[in-house]
Amino acid sequence: MTPNTTALLLIEYQNDFVNEGGAQHDAVAAVMRDTDMLAHSRAVVAAARAQGVTILHAPINFAEGYPEVPSEPYGILAGIVGANAFRKGSWGVEIAAEMAPVEGDIVVEGKRGLDCFASTNLDFILRQRGITGLAIAGFLTNCCVESTMRSAYERGYQVVTLTDCTATLSAEEQDAAVTKNFPMFSRPMTHDAFLASLKVTS
Repeated sequence: MTPNTTALLLIEYQNDFVNEGGAQHDAVAAVMRDTDMLAHSRAVVAAARAQGVTILHAPINFAEGYPEVPSEPYGILAGIVGANAFRKGSWGVEIAAEMAPVEGDIVVEGKRGLDCFASTNLDFILRQRGITGLAIAGFLTNCCVESTMRSAYERGYQVVTLTDCTATLSAEEQDAAVTKNFPMFSRPMTHDAFLASLKVTS
């Protein structure tokens, strides 16, 4: 993977997950501590950005009342609605200051479900920029990260999942995703290993 053909996709680094007081923060706080994911995420973004890797942010958001969600949601969407999370215009939906986009980053718009490709122009952006490799970080490890990983794999991208830049609802779920599912559809790496794997071409 070379920096100019690689993108780093940051999924849902929003206040509702990242920060104390966020609607879903308590659910992921323990695994965030276990993986030290925020510190590692900040480090990989800074280093990747400096090398010329395309940085993409993929926040999720819903209009008041969740009209985009089925009237009787189930699974993870039911949890979002029940927690009143990721509402447009709220503090919780904002990308956390620690991970805020800077000039040159791209914010992917339209994410309403799990897979970052499903309702967005992500694939178009990647192909327009000549991106062939995609490194993925964020929330939830076994939900949006995994769904996006599978879609990227199916679309022919070289996929890396950053094991120490992800978090989910329990250590058991984190371990199962990282050790069992990630290797089937990606090259799981720590953020340090990913950065070391980038090869600058002349």
